[in-house]
Amino acid sequence: MLTKSNFVLLFCLSCSSLFFAQNDSLSFNLEDIIIKSNRIQIPFSETSRSIEIITAAQLQAAPVESVAEVLQYYSGMDIRQRGVHGVQADVSIRGGTFEQALIMINGIKMVDPQTGHHALNIPVNLQDIERIEILKGPGARIYGQNAFSGAINIITKKHTERIATVSLSGGENNTGGFGFSAALPGDKNYQHLSFNRNFSEGYKFNTDYNISNFFYQSNFKLSTNNDINVTAGFVEKEFGANGFYASPDFMDQYEETQTSIVAVELNNKNSNQVIKPRLYWRRNQDEYHFVRSNPSIYRNLHINNTVGLECNTLFFNKFGTTGVGVDFQTIRLQSNNLGIHNRQVASAFLEHRFSLLNNALDITPGLSFNYFSDFGSNFLPGIDVGYAINNHVKLFVNAGYTYRTPSFTDLYYSDPVNIGNAALLPESAFTYEGGIKVLKNNHAISISYFNRTGNNQIDWTKNLEEDPWQPQNFQTVIMKGIDANIQIDLTNSLKRKSWLRLAYTFIDSEIPANENQFSRYALENLKHQVIGGMSINIFSKLHYSIFARYNDRVTMDDYTVLDTKLTWQSDRFTAYLKANNLTDEKYLETNLVEMPGRWILGGVQWRFRY
Repeated sequence: MLTKSNFVLLFCLSCSSLFFAQNDSLSFNLEDIIIKSNRIQIPFSETSRSIEIITAAQLQAAPVESVAEVLQYYSGMDIRQRGVHGVQADVSIRGGTFEQALIMINGIKMVDPQTGHHALNIPVNLQDIERIEILKGPGARIYGQNAFSGAINIITKKHTERIATVSLSGGENNTGGFGFSAALPGDKNYQHLSFNRNFSEGYKFNTDYNISNFFYQSNFKLSTNNDINVTAGFVEKEFGANGFYASPDFMDQYEETQTSIVAVELNNKNSNQVIKPRLYWRRNQDEYHFVRSNPSIYRNLHINNTVGLECNTLFFNKFGTTGVGVDFQTIRLQSNNLGIHNRQVASAFLEHRFSLLNNALDITPGLSFNYFSDFGSNFLPGIDVGYAINNHVKLFVNAGYTYRTPSFTDLYYSDPVNIGNAALLPESAFTYEGGIKVLKNNHAISISYFNRTGNNQIDWTKNLEEDPWQPQNFQTVIMKGIDANIQIDLTNSLKRKSWLRLAYTFIDSEIPANENQFSRYALENLKHQVIGGMSINIFSKLHYSIFARYNDRVTMDDYTVLDTKLTWQSDRFTAYLKANNLTDEKYLETNLVEMPGRWILGGVQWRFRY
């Protein structure tokens, strides 16, 4: 439960920044950020949705090693890690399951048809991220079926200087890492590449890992109105999976995953329209051994490929802005367990933003059409409405339908303790939300109420403890609650740069009585979530940040985790020391794996201009 000591801790976090803040480079400019929707793109201050922005400065201050860990510090985001440092984690938005959140890199969908467990296989180093945009609520009319409870878009940096970096890190549990990156901007083209490798012996038996990733992006200017973007990435993870699946007693499990993406996009811009066709490919390979030392006992190998062609277009006219998009995908899975399966998906999107009453009122209705070769077609309408009371305060409401087809694991997986269900129906939901947000002098406050009523919700259940798990459709699942955020830039008031954040989420889940006693995913949402964080300057180039998060899960013990980071940063050199779980809290994020205690890491980075 939320104790007095937890409130005191978060209160101290917010107050202490008022006394220690000095000049640094960790501020953010929310008003200027353009939300990178694949269709209509508008400034953050004009959106009529619940959207959170994680800036590069906030990423730099966070005491983390992966995108998954960063997301833990933002309201409504439920990250359930099995392994540490991004080895494997599931992301949930506002009580949804991990299959219901869409992850993207520069708008490229990272949907995995095998299982949502691989959605956070991100081949991008934290230092290469410009920002992360979190859209909470239905996103189907914008992004398609997998944006069931929300979407997360990772936007990568485009460096303006010729710069190369070399980084080294190390710490407890024989943890280490190294990386290299180089940017080559020019008048007609831009190129950037990076490589990183991280490793550890783990915090207990069979929790070691090796993670390698490669990322490349380029931009070639063809003419005044035309340019081409190329994106490519690869990430490989090899890790001991002690107790990850089925039961904590199975300590010898092992897994290797490889995820690759390639995308080529043409941008054509003129005064009346923007046309962006994109060809993309995503491949994922997942190899699992039940006994690491003897794969022949039980081994799964899954390989899936998604090839897609999409085109997104904006039209500017006297009635507002119209966004139109189409997306065609062909999906193929080859697996010694799931079999061989193919799926074709076709989607079309249409939305228009009306601005009325001298731009005080905005109305954005939209519609998506989706066709699945194995589940048929559907229409998903939605609408956003916002009213600006003045230049700083805005009221908003939005509503929409969402939809998700079962993954191939849901349908066909089979082992001694799990049985798929080929008779599953797709999930659907209707979500509505209303709230208010304030944005002034780079301070941001938002409060919203949300309600999602889902039909045919998919969850793995069983009646008796000795029974195998099997996915079933629940008739109705309601997730409703409150989401509140305060983000303050102290630069103007103190004539110095620093920031603090406080956030709270409450979720009330209503699930009808059913005969299944055990539920694996859908009934394990957070009930209360409290988050606090700040970044300050102690003096000159020395920065300090501290983050606390309190999670009260419906079916598990609550816990509070405190993380901190000390950074020395100059123009050419950065050094840091960070500690995760500073108070050595014992806790679980899933019902299987106990997370590590206190873990101290440090690192350095050199930057070279050439």
